[in-house]
Amino acid sequence: MSYPIDLSVKPDVSPHFDAASNTISYIVKDPASDHCAIVDSVLDMDYAAGRITYDHADGLIAEVRERGLTLDWIIETHVHADHLSAAPYIQEKLGGRIGVGAQILVVQETFGKLFNEGTEFQRDGSQFDALFEDGDTYMIGDMQVFTIYTPGHTPACMVHVMGDAAFVGDTLFMPDGGSARADFPGGDAGTLYDSIQKVLALPDEMRLFICHDYGPDGREIAWETTVAEEKAHNIHVGGGKTREEFVRFRTERDATLAMPRLIIPSLQVNMRAGEVPKDKDGRPMLKVPINRL
Repeated sequence: MSYPIDLSVKPDVSPHFDAASNTISYIVKDPASDHCAIVDSVLDMDYAAGRITYDHADGLIAEVRERGLTLDWIIETHVHADHLSAAPYIQEKLGGRIGVGAQILVVQETFGKLFNEGTEFQRDGSQFDALFEDGDTYMIGDMQVFTIYTPGHTPACMVHVMGDAAFVGDTLFMPDGGSARADFPGGDAGTLYDSIQKVLALPDEMRLFICHDYGPDGREIAWETTVAEEKAHNIHVGGGKTREEFVRFRTERDATLAMPRLIIPSLQVNMRAGEVPKDKDGRPMLKVPINRL
């Protein structure tokens, strides 16, 4: 696959860190216009209380409005398992189209069964406005964006490349953070390694923006690196580590990891493009499958 790389386009990237989920959301502005996208938004949830609030999303919305920007796209790099998407809430306030990888259909089928969803839950991706395939392009104002299909963490992961900035979701973390787990349903460590190699094949100077950071060894939270830095220093795949080495390490490490705190609500909401499911009386309601994950 030949991708339309253009490093001369340098979008303005505004990060918004959510401490509760260690997620970084981004407002990405086309340098040639007042159009923008939001990548990987967060909905606040107090799981113990069953309460949803909107502080993080309201911060994104306020900045877009204060800067006089037009929101073209609300992008999900994948179906997140550690936070809820605020996409429909943001869309209601600012407009824009919600986009995700086309393999969302696989995710919806897998978790539709796990959560025992009925026929009213559509498994065709119709909850989203756009489903992206590898190499697809779209526009943010005058800036062309292209997508790279990067499964392994989940079946629907996509990297979105906007000029000299690539938004990698959970495919890669900062160099000292390594990579995402590959043991969720539909994940695969070998596939993740192959996807990471696609990212590392981008130009060395390409900026990479990370979806999560946990501040290993107490360092400050960070979210921006480069292809060159990842190739040289990433603790899981850098320095020429082989596929076999990565698969062995990733498989052993994943077996020690606990499930994300918000995985149960996150999957139900995010496979619906951020909409909270409702019971037969139309009230927001979540399910907890027992001994299934």
